[in-house]
Amino acid sequence: MLSILGSSPRTCDGVGRRELLQAGGAGLLGMSLPKLLAAEALQTPITARAKSVLFVFLYGGPSQLETFDMKPAAPSSIRGPFRPIAARTPGLRICEHLPRLAERSDKYAVVRSVNHPQNDHNGTHFIQTGHTIPPAERGAAKVAATEKDWPAFGSVISYLDAHSERKTASQFPPYVYLPRLLGHFAGYDINGQYAGWLGKAWDPMATAIQKRHATDNPYFRDCTDDELDFRLAGLDPLPAVTMDRLNRRQSLLQQFDAQRRSFEQSARVRNFSTRREHAMKLLTSGDVSQAFDLRREPDALRDRYGRNLFGQSLLMGRRLIEAGSRFVTVAWDMAVRGDDTTSWDSHRDLTRVMKDHLLPGLDRGLPALLDDMHDSGLLDETLVFVAGEMGRTPKFINRGAADGRDHWSYCFPCLFAGAGTRGGTIYGQSDKHAAYPVTHPVSPGDLAATIYESLGIAPDLRIPNALGQPVPLVESGQPLRNLFV
Repeated sequence: MLSILGSSPRTCDGVGRRELLQAGGAGLLGMSLPKLLAAEALQTPITARAKSVLFVFLYGGPSQLETFDMKPAAPSSIRGPFRPIAARTPGLRICEHLPRLAERSDKYAVVRSVNHPQNDHNGTHFIQTGHTIPPAERGAAKVAATEKDWPAFGSVISYLDAHSERKTASQFPPYVYLPRLLGHFAGYDINGQYAGWLGKAWDPMATAIQKRHATDNPYFRDCTDDELDFRLAGLDPLPAVTMDRLNRRQSLLQQFDAQRRSFEQSARVRNFSTRREHAMKLLTSGDVSQAFDLRREPDALRDRYGRNLFGQSLLMGRRLIEAGSRFVTVAWDMAVRGDDTTSWDSHRDLTRVMKDHLLPGLDRGLPALLDDMHDSGLLDETLVFVAGEMGRTPKFINRGAADGRDHWSYCFPCLFAGAGTRGGTIYGQSDKHAAYPVTHPVSPGDLAATIYESLGIAPDLRIPNALGQPVPLVESGQPLRNLFV
């Protein structure tokens, strides 16, 4: 007889959810894991607010005190070099170098109390998965991704869509990373962006924009169309390879597969087969190659976003969401290895770099994205999430070349827009130095639960880990439902 600890929702035939999981996991009901996931999902029906998510990732850790949580009454050693200006949202202190975002604060909600204990760049794992980074060998820079990592939001969503009996198959890549995988400009391969133990089949599809030279920073300058070629390599068919010939090759591969079924039970081969299937869909879909062609957008619209890499990547992100991607990450990344002045990692030269590049670039690209998606109606069905992996120290260092702030993960802001977000909302309050939350502290688990629930996915839904054991998508966290209508 199955035992229950505490209470749980009941299925139609009176079997509890926990009983179902225990029985399915033990094989007592002869239930496969995909069927177990489907059965569990039926127990917690959630109405989706969003069809997709666009994550704007400001890598490095934007300073809360120079963006959305300014403290003008604090001492100069805390408040920093910039003044606040009025926003449409009462009580929102926003930086003077973000005037367009101040004018549009009624279109987004500001959360000022995000916090986690990972006070370094490995917060990239927290902010992209909702989970603590697991112990692993991470190379000399101590940030490298491993197969032990938790799967990213986009990977989980891709996996669940593929195993859902209610989700129709799409030819379009479900999870895309723009303009490159995180860290690749600077020679790093940073954790949090991949499928981890879920398997490489669910890694993101990524474009590979190049730089002019090793010290080039395309986020800080206008780029030519040749540089902004987001089109995926290999999607244009060779003249000698007709569609019939491509189909015959696929048929031959299927015949080989039929002779190796036992071999294909290994996870590595299953992942390879899934990746090959994705590649075939890309090769046979003209819509995919067109969606990655930024030249199809009007010049005037491209100008509004800004011709720099960040602005054009945002526009590309909107195109991919419109074409059918479920989760798109647009990363403002570190462009030059070892040079923290090329990203939001503002240890030094903060005043100049933020005033001349970071804040103006954000204030041009992000408002253009919100306006564009609002005008097209896409914002109604897309959750836009804007965040870095941490904030900066309340103490402002202003001596010599330092002029900056160090890592601070104990209180920092993020933004939500679209998909029923209550525009003009401020959630959570920090102390007088923007150092710690005073009200409504928000964890990465809370952010994860909010993202999943917005897509109609129960945060406590279970997926198989590396050992095939069902584990919840969110171990500790609650959706921020007050942010939505």
